[in-house]
Amino acid sequence: MAATLSPSDVWSDVLTVRERSPLVHSITNLVVINFNANVLLASGASPVMAHAHEEVTDMVGIAQALVLNIGTLDPYWIESMRLALAVAAKRGIPVVLDPVGAGATPYRNQSIELLLATASPTVIRGNGSEIMSVAGSAVQTRGVDSSAGANDALGAAQALVQRTGGVVCVSGETDHVLDQQQRAARLSNGHVWMTKITGVGCSATALIGAFCAVQPDAWRATVSAMAYLGVVGEVAAEKAIAKGQGVGSMQAGLLDELQLLDQATFTQRLRMEVTAW
Repeated sequence: MAATLSPSDVWSDVLTVRERSPLVHSITNLVVINFNANVLLASGASPVMAHAHEEVTDMVGIAQALVLNIGTLDPYWIESMRLALAVAAKRGIPVVLDPVGAGATPYRNQSIELLLATASPTVIRGNGSEIMSVAGSAVQTRGVDSSAGANDALGAAQALVQRTGGVVCVSGETDHVLDQQQRAARLSNGHVWMTKITGVGCSATALIGAFCAVQPDAWRATVSAMAYLGVVGEVAAEKAIAKGQGVGSMQAGLLDELQLLDQATFTQRLRMEVTAW
């Protein structure tokens, strides 16, 4: 189908997250819990990080979106994710899966398959290697880093779209967002320093959850979240560099820009192509 999405559409989604402050239930990894929560708060969303079996189903019962991230997985946390995923699927709220390090170990791959067998997520976001691994391609990741570029994974992303019926986002120097209606978005914002701060990719997944909570079109929500974070990261890096600062200052600046970025700056900088695949 013909795909259309304008910068003003994307900005409308940014404002809706700020206005509605959706509750996003994240079962995420230990390395990024604090930063992910702060990214959600800065964007206007409300984070909750809960994984205890005794409350996880109740918590997802009041949330507007569920985010699952397997970065520091263990059997207890995977069972928390499975329990939450089953309830989210029953409620019909959006679920975003981040298959961190997919392909690195057999246990990581088995855990992903267990989750996919429980219910199909609304969105899967990962780097090139992770998407290729989840799709069944023969690829080995380097820990949680990608050994394949986003462009290399487009065929795998299309196959994964067909398998899950959901949206697939391949992140990298250029981000690609595909769905079953054969809509494709290509986003070219961002800065290499974003790869030097732990949790930026995981925070992209959390942001997608927030945007999916307020925008029923999951493809559009994913494009909007990734477009926003890309511009925010670009601006934060440039401001840090101009002041002679490094990635530590940029991390704080990224939170500032999530909160303060205006429409004029966003529209001027956004580099987005929307086509069909």
